Amino acid sequence: MQTIGKYRICGLLGRGGMSRVYKVEIPTIQKIAALKRLEPDPMLVDLVGPEKIRRLFVSEAVTMARLRHPNIVAVWDFDETGGVPFYLMEHYSHNLGEMIGETYIVENPSRTIPVDKALHYIRAVLAGLACLHYAGIVHRDIKPFNILITEQDTVKICDFGLSKLRGETFEGPSQLKVGSPWYAAPEQEADPNAASFSADVFSAGVMLYRMLTGALPMASPKAPSRLHPDLDAPWDDFVLKAIAPRPGARYGDASQMLTALADLETHWAQRKASVCRLPAPQAAPTTSDRGNRRLRKTPRKVAPKEARELFGIDALWRPISYSPNAFSQEGLYTIEDAGSSLVWQKSGAPYPLTWQQAAAYVERLNSEGFGRRQNWRLPTVEELLSLVTEAPRNRDFCLNPVFDREQRWLWSADRRSYMAAWFVSVELGYVSHQDFTALNFARAVADA
Repeated sequence: MQTIGKYRICGLLGRGGMSRVYKVEIPTIQKIAALKRLEPDPMLVDLVGPEKIRRLFVSEAVTMARLRHPNIVAVWDFDETGGVPFYLMEHYSHNLGEMIGETYIVENPSRTIPVDKALHYIRAVLAGLACLHYAGIVHRDIKPFNILITEQDTVKICDFGLSKLRGETFEGPSQLKVGSPWYAAPEQEADPNAASFSADVFSAGVMLYRMLTGALPMASPKAPSRLHPDLDAPWDDFVLKAIAPRPGARYGDASQMLTALADLETHWAQRKASVCRLPAPQAAPTTSDRGNRRLRKTPRKVAPKEARELFGIDALWRPISYSPNAFSQEGLYTIEDAGSSLVWQKSGAPYPLTWQQAAAYVERLNSEGFGRRQNWRLPTVEELLSLVTEAPRNRDFCLNPVFDREQRWLWSADRRSYMAAWFVSVELGYVSHQDFTALNFARAVADA
């Protein structure tokens, strides 16, 4: 069993130029946390020097620990082992990068986020940034993978390794870039010391553009309304101002952008109300064949190389076709789908669970005779994907949900390996995987 100090290593969460982040378990209480340890790339050590790297790492931990805000990840401990420093922080299984399907080829298309949810996320990001800016801190690395999402859908900004305090200057070599390509402001890429609060505004604006359109803004970005039918001129004005090439043409800091966002949210609420008052257009006939076959209900171990073909999903891990659902209320707490001959819980587990806890939850439903049934089981990926529907563009915000929206990420019965299982985001309509200790929700299914 490998450990760092007293903490047991459960796996590697990520790595960067200066450090690695591990998923660890706190002894005795068995709580999962994230541990960031100084493990710099040798090339970075040659460029910057070991003493400077260590000071930057310690400064990052101190900066994060001093901040107390619901949208900033919390630091719990700092220590070192074998002369190597590390710090412990709260851990969450999901992040915005995973949710939009961003890969190491950043410029590839990504999944979009519904407008209301994109507004929710960007407001929380700006609230966290406003706290930083008030403290005189520029984050300098705002990007989707540094935006953690809690099980309750709350945003937590993390990774302050590149942040700088007001008046602080960068002492590294001039050729060393600070920030992430596509998300870093132009002036920051040219000169890290030139990054002001408006550099974080630029990064937040790029994230919003990507959430709404599934694309990155290029040198001459298209207006968001040209890529998303729900958006209009006020959206274009807001987003394009945030990502203006010149710092002086942007919002000065996160607080200014938040003020402008409030006006945009008012406009959006009025626009939604006017659209939803109109008669709904007649739905186009479905061309899907998913409902014409029985969905697999026997769990199996599915390797990533065979997952897309077996699950019937595209390169962004979304359904290639959608089930012709026929949902109806079966009981007070259950929904029947005549299209697949399945009965579902309307809600599911009220709180997030590990994969083993999800299986125990289903067993408890059967022992209690939930919904007057004793044949509940954890669904397969294909069964979960039958819940994913393609909402009509221009009116998805007008639809009343059939199922409880609290259960966003649902465990499947299918394993990816002996330590991980597949899950489905029924809210955003994609398939992914996590190790058994991650926290997702459970919704049981039964044969009708």
